[in-house]
Amino acid sequence: MLVTAYFAIIVLLALCVGLEFTARSLTPPQSAPTAVANPAFRRFQRIFLQAYLLALWADWLQGPYLYKLYRHYSFLESQIAILYVCGLASCVLFAPFSGWLHQVFGRRQTCLLFCVSYSACCLTKLSRDYFVLIVGRVLGGLSTSLLATTFEAWYVHRHVEVHDFPKEWIPSTFAKAATWNHGLAVGAGLVANLLAEWLHLGPVAPFLLAVPFLACCGWVVLTEWGKEEAEGGPEGDKQTLLLGTPNGSVARLSAKERFSRSCSEGLRCLLSDRRVLLLGGVQALFESVLYIFVFLWTPVLDPHGPPLGIVFSCLMAASMVGSLLYRLATSTRYRLQPGHLLCLAVLMAFFSLFMLTFSTVPGQPKPHDSFLAFLLLELACGLYFPSVSFLQGRVIPEEKRAGVLAWFRLPLHLLACLGLLALHGEVSGTGGGEAGGGTRHMFGGCAVMMLAALMAVVSLFTLGRNDTDLRLEGIRGEGEM
Repeated sequence: MLVTAYFAIIVLLALCVGLEFTARSLTPPQSAPTAVANPAFRRFQRIFLQAYLLALWADWLQGPYLYKLYRHYSFLESQIAILYVCGLASCVLFAPFSGWLHQVFGRRQTCLLFCVSYSACCLTKLSRDYFVLIVGRVLGGLSTSLLATTFEAWYVHRHVEVHDFPKEWIPSTFAKAATWNHGLAVGAGLVANLLAEWLHLGPVAPFLLAVPFLACCGWVVLTEWGKEEAEGGPEGDKQTLLLGTPNGSVARLSAKERFSRSCSEGLRCLLSDRRVLLLGGVQALFESVLYIFVFLWTPVLDPHGPPLGIVFSCLMAASMVGSLLYRLATSTRYRLQPGHLLCLAVLMAFFSLFMLTFSTVPGQPKPHDSFLAFLLLELACGLYFPSVSFLQGRVIPEEKRAGVLAWFRLPLHLLACLGLLALHGEVSGTGGGEAGGGTRHMFGGCAVMMLAALMAVVSLFTLGRNDTDLRLEGIRGEGEM
């Protein structure tokens, strides 16, 4: 597995470079010339990306060795499953409120809260106490929810409400962030592997390295974003909420009302439009499987001695290949529809999970086949995310999108929690520390879930066969964010 992992990362990185140059030759730059030439916009974009990319880098550093760290502390697989469930459960708890928090406390202050909570989450990894680690997982769930919403909310608010830049310039910033995000994910695996294995600092080292980067992120938010808000006008994010009230009570109430209204309107949209309901079903099934995969890939491969950081980089590079293939497939030369690519992604994911039910047979493991199946699953992810993002942008009204996506995430996290709890119960019932047949059964269950997602995709496009909202027309790249 050692040679296989190093060979795979070389091949995948070379493939990424080749596809990137090909995609650039076939697709024009997404940024409008006026945006590129506008120094105020470029400065605003730069100070946002400085903080946001530091936050993403710190997040990715924690990916490769989380399971390995818990095993290093001699916890059983069933105990580790509960730790993962605590993280997912906290996501379920905090995700609906993450958008409300920045309305009450202010967007910049909530970004600072992210830096503090995620740093505390990383520092809990120094403890071998199970309760402390559970607290760390809860803080991790809060931080993940804030990362997914708060930074983007600050940027969009400042872009539109303060600077009055055209809305058409927003995708250029998030396209840059997405491009950098893939590279950061691959690099994080290499750096984590360097610290944990080459320098023999142990699996806790990447978590400790994330803390200074989170501190740098907080410093940029505190200084550069504070200067940005001062130059934008006397009203900060929080002051805008407190306008007209001496103590803020009325403004806080209105924030709660906005949150409640967003949830109710999102649920109404979800139940009234069958396209939205089917798309939500696809997202819940596909992404809950990914959460289970995040838990299972390490115990499947680790007994065979691969460098986990390099394996993580391989998985992220495979996802990057899928994203680049999406750009090529939807370019003006090939003109494939995002809906077809979504169907292909779900089919590939189903096939990879089907492979895993045979490569993880107890007593007869096939680690190379499992590694190949994991790469195929990540390749499917690279196709899936831009495809589903494009469709969400077409079928969900912009003013209701936050509420609808919050409802999408609820069954997603619940399904993942139930899957991990089922694995915990099966492992506990054996009285041993290894999953054994439980891992294989879990992959079989995930394959069934992916088959259900495939049926939902087919139903969606049977329903909207002649629906122009679901088709890529004269505009390219709307689904890449």
